[in-house]
Amino acid sequence: MFDLDGTLVDSVPDLAVAVDRVLVQLGRAPAGRERVRLWVGNGARVLVRRALAGGLDHDGVDEALAAEALELFMAAYADNHVLTDVYPGVVETLDHLRAAGVALALITNKPARFLPELLADKGLDGYFQWLVGGDTLPQQKPDPAALFWVMAQAGVSAGEALFVGDSRNDVRAARAANVTCVALSYGYNHGEPIALENPAMVVDDLRQLL
Repeated sequence: MFDLDGTLVDSVPDLAVAVDRVLVQLGRAPAGRERVRLWVGNGARVLVRRALAGGLDHDGVDEALAAEALELFMAAYADNHVLTDVYPGVVETLDHLRAAGVALALITNKPARFLPELLADKGLDGYFQWLVGGDTLPQQKPDPAALFWVMAQAGVSAGEALFVGDSRNDVRAARAANVTCVALSYGYNHGEPIALENPAMVVDDLRQLL
């Protein structure tokens, strides 16, 4: 089971373009790529709220404004994947796992509507038997519901599964599902080293899994 953003692809450049477009439409200053990088990981709704708040804490954001901004973001980000890059070693790793007969799933907090086109654009379609977006189930990571759902579909136990991600949401979801988690050092974890979350292993390149 793989996370997407920050694990398989670097999507922050396109996300930042969409976020900044929304902020400008609302008469606000753009946030910029590096700030958006800190805010990614909890799905579109939280990303937009953080952009409106200008930081990770978004409790004080007006609900009506947040709803308007989310609608603008969904339009701004649709079909906007030109700047998103697949990380080195991802295709090689997925090819190896597929050839070895390992069942693969994608579990991301990104809205499900963006997944088919994004994966096709980046040559990552066809690898995953199951796709779970941030709005596929009522819960999203760090809740373990998606991991439990995929394992049920695959007919495997937690001990037969591995989760690969880059953020605390991934590590905590895996831990709650009693699934071993490998974390990537290069992803998005709100500016903190992922090793602080104590995954089973931290790797710098996905090919280290092999």
